[in-house]
Amino acid sequence: MEIEEAMDGGGARKTVCVTGAGGFIASWLVQLLLSRGDYLVHGTVRDPSDPKNAHLMALDGAGERLRLFKADLLDYAGVAAAVAGCEGVFHVASPVPAVNPTSPDAEILAPAVTGTRNVLRASHAAGARRVVVVSSVGAVIVNPRIPDGAVVDEDCWSDEDHCRATENWYCLSKTLAEREALAYGEEVETTTDVVTVCPPWVLGPLLQPTVNTTSMRLVSYLTGENTDEKMRNMVDVRDVVEALVLALETPAASGRRLICSAHAMRVSEMVGLVRSLHPDLRQLDYPREFVEVEDEKGVSSKRLQALGWKFRTAEETLRDTIDSYKAAGILN
Repeated sequence: MEIEEAMDGGGARKTVCVTGAGGFIASWLVQLLLSRGDYLVHGTVRDPSDPKNAHLMALDGAGERLRLFKADLLDYAGVAAAVAGCEGVFHVASPVPAVNPTSPDAEILAPAVTGTRNVLRASHAAGARRVVVVSSVGAVIVNPRIPDGAVVDEDCWSDEDHCRATENWYCLSKTLAEREALAYGEEVETTTDVVTVCPPWVLGPLLQPTVNTTSMRLVSYLTGENTDEKMRNMVDVRDVVEALVLALETPAASGRRLICSAHAMRVSEMVGLVRSLHPDLRQLDYPREFVEVEDEKGVSSKRLQALGWKFRTAEETLRDTIDSYKAAGILN
């Protein structure tokens, strides 16, 4: 299905919804949409009055074109109120697993799938033309049948049984939720189109006042708390949100699954690059011994690049990321 008439960037302002608007990726997405000037944005948050969401209303254009809705994604009525009148929906929110969940199905898997289903059902009922779902490379590469050294594309899926056996609840939740999204899109393809975007490790400057899980992982490498040596796929958060808007606006993205990865770097290489970019960073003043662990599988973003997506250099991403951490007092 093509939605060129509604999302071609011309004419009247378009209303879109961003779920989990206060999060790392979603905050940058809200900022990008507001900066474009032709979007009215609905954002779902757990509590609009919570100070951790104040950065959203401080964004340029927020006073005139951003409206925050109190919504739990497990509450269909709350989701329906947020997406009412929206031509496009970005489903960014996702459960963050506890380290040792007592009931993975109840705490992680069911909420991820139910939340996604509620967003899709409400978006369809509201007449949304396209829903862009943020999935993860974790729904692509966790599969023991993928041979070492292989570079995989959107045809590959993580193995659900393997995820369960290894208690990889995050990747399993992303796999189940993305399959749910694409299956729903096939059911209602004549009215609501579904596109999924799969980023890997997302880095970049912080907009929100709290430090997200992926940012803390980089900090753990830089401080020496984590010494796992592996090849990791990474992408800049600012490039991810450009990909999401591209996925919304581009007719050729219809019904597609899109990997959104920019670079593959070994952790030691990443730490070395940060050291060269920020020689004053005290956490890097001492040597460390990295412990070899299994590399992530390589992934291809050719499908997304064919739609016009471009990405920053690793140097720019890491420089800006560390500048942001220093400004926030996370590193010194």
